[in-house]
Amino acid sequence: MATTAYDIIRRPIITEQSMSQTEMKRYTFEVAKDANKIQIAKAIEEIFGVKVAKVNTLRMQGKEKRTGRYPAGRRPNWKKAMVTLTEDSKTIEFFEGMV
Repeated sequence: MATTAYDIIRRPIITEQSMSQTEMKRYTFEVAKDANKIQIAKAIEEIFGVKVAKVNTLRMQGKEKRTGRYPAGRRPNWKKAMVTLTEDSKTIEFFEGMV
């Protein structure tokens, strides 16, 4: 079971689509597979000092990758969380320079 906030929030997801949603105060993170929405919201509030309005989560299937001809392997499955902040909350400065 994930214990600290940094165990729950693995890394931010920096893509063109996720960066376009930062104007609506919506941020995307890779999170621990066993973390629920309440734990994710508390971890985001603790790490960044913001107010979370809503958390959407989904399980991402690992892509199949080849290393040569036959030994096809898979990347691990992971969990993604889209966190929406409240209107009166400050933004997450980590994402500011990337848009």
